[in-house]
Amino acid sequence: MRRSPATRRQFLHAMGRAGGFSATYLSMQAMGLLATPASAQTTKPNLPAGSGAGKHVVILGAGIAGLVAAYELGKAGYRTTVLEARGRVGGRVWSVRGGDRVEQIGRPDQYCQFQNGFYMNAGAARLPTAHTTILGYARQFDVPLEVMVNVDRSAHWDYNKDAVTERQAVNDTKGRIAELLEKSLAGNSLDTAMTPDDKEKLKTYLAQWGALGKDGSYTGSDRNGYKVDPGGFAHPPQTMDPLTLHRIIEDGFWGGGLSFEETFDQQAPMFQPVGGMDRIAYAIYGHVKDDVRLNTPVTAVGQIDNGVRVMLADGGMVEGDYVLCTLPATMVKKLTMRLSAAKKQALANTLYGISTKVAWESPRFWQDDGIMGGLAFTDQPNALVWYPSGDWYNPRGILMTAYSSGGFGPTPGVANGASSAGQKFAGMTADERFAVCKDVVERMHPGKSGLLEKPLTVSWTQTPWSEGIAANWRPEQRTTDYAELCKPEGRVFFAGEHLSYIGAWQEGAALSSFEAMKLIAARSAGDKVVTRKA
Repeated sequence: MRRSPATRRQFLHAMGRAGGFSATYLSMQAMGLLATPASAQTTKPNLPAGSGAGKHVVILGAGIAGLVAAYELGKAGYRTTVLEARGRVGGRVWSVRGGDRVEQIGRPDQYCQFQNGFYMNAGAARLPTAHTTILGYARQFDVPLEVMVNVDRSAHWDYNKDAVTERQAVNDTKGRIAELLEKSLAGNSLDTAMTPDDKEKLKTYLAQWGALGKDGSYTGSDRNGYKVDPGGFAHPPQTMDPLTLHRIIEDGFWGGGLSFEETFDQQAPMFQPVGGMDRIAYAIYGHVKDDVRLNTPVTAVGQIDNGVRVMLADGGMVEGDYVLCTLPATMVKKLTMRLSAAKKQALANTLYGISTKVAWESPRFWQDDGIMGGLAFTDQPNALVWYPSGDWYNPRGILMTAYSSGGFGPTPGVANGASSAGQKFAGMTADERFAVCKDVVERMHPGKSGLLEKPLTVSWTQTPWSEGIAANWRPEQRTTDYAELCKPEGRVFFAGEHLSYIGAWQEGAALSSFEAMKLIAARSAGDKVVTRKA
């Protein structure tokens, strides 16, 4: 029975599965189907000046959502009190520096030994250009930014304990896929669904995209780099031997590594604050510092006549007109608070992902291989090696040798939707994590793992006041549990990255805070002012 011919849509879907966004984008461009998308605009809540006069909002948590709320509400005339359990601001935006204590639940404390000026971004670590709200605050508060190298083709990928350069993994995969697609075109398997002109344009494109020869075959290219580099006079280059299709399939290069830079929030250019990701949080903090109380855990939230009462772990109490709770759901579950049955059930159903990092201070041996930033992927439990961007002339730097995550999408048969590798790595002792990382680095950079010093590791499931990195929403939960948690509970309002469609990012936390502030303003407009003790 003759199979139905492939349509353009089916072909583009196949290109997307094989080569990610760029392959689909360029295929559409080659076929003349590309339209320019409209850009989305994000606006601040723009609360009327003085609209909050006489009203007091108690904000739980001094992460990005809480700090943004304190700043914006303050501009509108609200009085705010921010209660933060930690001795620092930023929440999951945490840059660990020399002398800092790292506390992990059920683990011995660690003390960062990095030299002055070095830091580990234990949580948030990059800023996409699409995140205009956070970039806007950085600009507003004069936080200097620098380009963060998210992708470096000189980095190595370690699969099946055999390292190859990223440029070879990427380009040989493209070449082999392009070769297969070219054969499909040549064999007329797509004939009636595509015009002859379509097919010729695509054959031309595939030859360019995959570096195919005139006969449509792939035999490698100089995109992979060289076995012998080109030189002057009589020193021609020798190109790398291409990877076989079997090797590419066996190693699974089209997993996270090949598609990583195609995801919307990872597309170049990326940025980072100079000196640590927490610089933006502290810049906002500088404008609301008098309203923030650090080392002040909250135990209970109650609603009283015309107001709220927040009980503190030290026995104290804060009263106000409203509460804005920006704590992660993992912590909201632990508060004594009268909630509806629907809210309690939604909280119970909210699961958080795993994220574990390991960092070392080290000489910059990776620069000997031409690596000036970017990520190197592996199929080992540590997931990747992340090279520093910037300060390239410094002989030493901080090398992130693990960013092992899970729980951002359902994985059948694995508790909490976390990846088995992510769970395994988080469950290891610090020394076991360090050993995995050194093995991977040794394969990527033979003879250099012994240069790694002063290791430090953070797992967010074991970090007090977080106990998880970000909410792991299943698509069907967006209309049930997620929607319920977005609703206020009387005078208690909620915000945080988990109440946004940009989870695990500072942008989502800020935009969620904007939405909560709008609800508070609407409620405040109809409530009378009640005089309270300061």
